[in-house]
Amino acid sequence: MSAPKLYLLDVEGTVAPVSFVTETLFPYARRHFARFLHVNAKDRAVQDDLRLLAEENRAETAEGCPTLGIEISDEMHAFYYLSWLMNQDRKSTALKSLQGKIWKAGYERGELRSEIFDDVPEAFARWSREGRVAIYSSGSAEAQVLFFRHSNHGDLTPMLSGYFDTRTGPKQASASYAAIAEAMQVAPADVLFFSDVVKELDAAREAGCGTRLVMRPGNVPVEAANGHSAIASFHAS
Repeated sequence: MSAPKLYLLDVEGTVAPVSFVTETLFPYARRHFARFLHVNAKDRAVQDDLRLLAEENRAETAEGCPTLGIEISDEMHAFYYLSWLMNQDRKSTALKSLQGKIWKAGYERGELRSEIFDDVPEAFARWSREGRVAIYSSGSAEAQVLFFRHSNHGDLTPMLSGYFDTRTGPKQASASYAAIAEAMQVAPADVLFFSDVVKELDAAREAGCGTRLVMRPGNVPVEAANGHSAIASFHAS
């Protein structure tokens, strides 16, 4: 493909170690969820998340799933369901939004600092000169901003032009990548998407985007790249 107009990147396993997300961010949210819900249950944005959480819960069919019932203000029921979602590693939009609010407080208190691979800042700087850089992650767009603002390489947000989450659509659906291209006012063929998940890359390719399979230390081994070009760093990309 010609030089991309939009460099679109996943976060976990692509620009940041999987271990930072699984060993730092997720446990931090889990530790603070009960207190957060108790203190912020009447906050309008939190209530919106809880309403969405209840909608997701009503549509849930998996065995062993806790039931919220009709009373979304029941903090313990919400906490049990959120814990279940985290245990299942579900990409719940409501969960990700609530996690983002907890992480915001952690970043602002200086208790959290994102760990980003060393090759990322230089790549962002280079790509932002050549085109634009955007993020597409299951984590909420608000959490993405915090993640890149409070990093071990400083504030990287000036080099980023867009943030997309599951409100755009599932990451394994080709329509999501078409929607991102439209939102960023580029053709899908002008998008280069980086991820460590082959099924996400398959969906991006189906939409007409270029793809790169990112092979980072600590990632789950990939048995078949399915035709996606693999890279170990962004230095040559």
